[in-house]
Amino acid sequence: MNKSASTRLDILQKAFELIYKNGYQATSIDVIIASTNVTKGAFFYHFKNKESMGLALIEEVLSPGMYASMVRPLETSEDILEAIYQMMEGLLIDNPFFNIAYGCPAINLIEEMGPLNEAFADALRKIVLQWQEAIQKSLYEAQESGRIAKNTSPQQAALFITAGYGGVRNMGKILGKNCYLTYLKAFKHYLSTLK
Repeated sequence: MNKSASTRLDILQKAFELIYKNGYQATSIDVIIASTNVTKGAFFYHFKNKESMGLALIEEVLSPGMYASMVRPLETSEDILEAIYQMMEGLLIDNPFFNIAYGCPAINLIEEMGPLNEAFADALRKIVLQWQEAIQKSLYEAQESGRIAKNTSPQQAALFITAGYGGVRNMGKILGKNCYLTYLKAFKHYLSTLK
């Protein structure tokens, strides 16, 4: 990676950390620059404005991380219901990057910027739909092989699973890790009803 690409990545990673903790609107360009070793000129060399930096952050940092945690675990599993459970448990309990008090970076951006900025809404929608489609595809395949019930709607299940994740991540901000544990018990039961 050349120096320019390294500088761009450093800006995005620092911005991601700050936005995850403080929110997009509360994180100014000056705060981002102060947390890096770059000048304002270097920031504007890489990003036209804060919005273009935010969109790059979604595309280049958030999306690949979410794909690795939410989609990839579903691509190779023989037992899809166990894979979905393990994926959810990994997101809620085993992910060392996610801070319970801060919630989920993608859900936070959806809530904060989705209603205000169509470009952000489109970029974030892409992540959510990719996750839902991966769940649906896995459930369709499990249905075709007789591993889950024929009356299961993969589309409804995918929406229910992703919405449940968003809700419990938000509840965790104020209720702490115990709400994740309670949710995971109920989630395991829900998955068992799909058989």
